[in-house]
Amino acid sequence: MKKYKYLLSLIVLTLSFMACGDQQPAFNSDSTTTESSSSGAMAKESKGSRDNTIRVLTPEASGVEVYSNVDASIDASNASEGYVMVKYTGSAAKVRMLIETPAGNTYNYLMDLDGNYDVYPLSEGSGTYKIGVYENLHDDQYAAAFTQSVSVTLKDEYSMFLYPNAYVDFNANSKAVKKGQELAASANNDIEVVQNVYHYITKNVKYDYDKAETVQSGYIPNVDSTLATNTGICFDYASLMGAMLRSQGIPTRLEIGYAGTEYHAWISVYTKETGWIDKIIQFDGTDWTLMDPTLGSYASNSQVKKTLDDTTYYQLKYKY
Repeated sequence: MKKYKYLLSLIVLTLSFMACGDQQPAFNSDSTTTESSSSGAMAKESKGSRDNTIRVLTPEASGVEVYSNVDASIDASNASEGYVMVKYTGSAAKVRMLIETPAGNTYNYLMDLDGNYDVYPLSEGSGTYKIGVYENLHDDQYAAAFTQSVSVTLKDEYSMFLYPNAYVDFNANSKAVKKGQELAASANNDIEVVQNVYHYITKNVKYDYDKAETVQSGYIPNVDSTLATNTGICFDYASLMGAMLRSQGIPTRLEIGYAGTEYHAWISVYTKETGWIDKIIQFDGTDWTLMDPTLGSYASNSQVKKTLDDTTYYQLKYKY
């Protein structure tokens, strides 16, 4: 009988973005949604001076620094780039991977069981990360199959937010990436790319209330599916925008926490012109004041202002 060093009951992170905040859809007369949403209109715009070549970084399990046992492997060869590759090779029917950060926060992932490496970000700076693979025994009871501490010195604070990862998953052939390239064609700088992508998503992707009420724990966004259906929950909005911007070389964090009392997802981006643009976006042509594509897809100016007036409304918990 297999022996485990210890058992633990994991508090499973349930990504049930039911309402994605306590705001209700309101297509009021003061809404900022006035531009054409057709891709044809975008295509007619003149070419901008910024190079919109697709720039997709590919995570690698290089095999230089690998920790493993019969159940799991952790490839930390490129930890300085802000990610590790982890795969499960055991026989459990349900497996979770936990990353404890230097600050003591724990990131909880439901793993794929295909025997291949998946990429996970090291998103809270340099230091020692504890990485563990846990097999489900029953209900919410898990046992450690393999754990390993990895000392990380990050090359910079941006690279991990350029790579695809478990929650912002894309490659050079993704339709979302190609759409991002199209939307960036008219831009003269990174700010205009963010503006174009943000406006496209908020004007074309509709909030899916049925999905919000039925989404299961462990749900992972599919950026091409969101683009094809033009529907999603806040997790989908943030992941799609993240894929489009990262593939244009713009560091983008998918952020998860609380908007009011509701569990929610939004993004922050980094540009050389502005540094990190945090929390939520409502773009009026001069000032970035909010960075929440879900809210931007339906909220009026008055709703956005009400949200902005509450400086404690957005409480960040996790960065991906």
